[in-house]
Amino acid sequence: MKLCVFAASSRELAQAYYDAAFELGAELARRGHTMVFGGGTSGLMGAAARGVSSEGGGLIGVAPRFFDEPGILYEHCSELLFTETMSERKKLMEDLSDGFITLPGGIGTFEEFFEALTLKQLGRHAKAMAVLNVCGYYDSMEAMLQRAVDERFFPPDGHELYAIFDSVPRLMDYVEAYEAVPMDIWKEKIFEKYDREGG
Repeated sequence: MKLCVFAASSRELAQAYYDAAFELGAELARRGHTMVFGGGTSGLMGAAARGVSSEGGGLIGVAPRFFDEPGILYEHCSELLFTETMSERKKLMEDLSDGFITLPGGIGTFEEFFEALTLKQLGRHAKAMAVLNVCGYYDSMEAMLQRAVDERFFPPDGHELYAIFDSVPRLMDYVEAYEAVPMDIWKEKIFEKYDREGG
């Protein structure tokens, strides 16, 4: 499979985050998958890419053309694709991938995760979505989403759209075993919801 990894580009994180990203990349490659990522050499993006390379795995980097500067992009990508804008980059990463894995990150990573989640809720894709919750980083996000369910901003079955793990092997087992719900079923559920609520 081609698995898209969303991750931080920061160079100033605790070592545990880099170690987890490297472990994910290495495990992904050991299992014979290709990683699709933002092409960067720094942060968790770079650590995951180096993990893939350490096991001889495939890497597809996708970056906007203005990132093509010395020291910005990972040099050992199997394939490096350029776009003109960040929006085009995200769309291409989504289109290339068979599933999504989110590592800790900042607002860019949050945006990528929530856009993929929204598209899945709207029936635009039916791919696996898994989150690696290193050091409890995503505990607060999960609490926020639970409150959204409790307050009826987010449907209870929204939690079926993604899964959170603190173990790389269990995350990879989930992604590999994931059986996508057919798109037409998701669309039926969406229309039923709007019919009930008068949307």
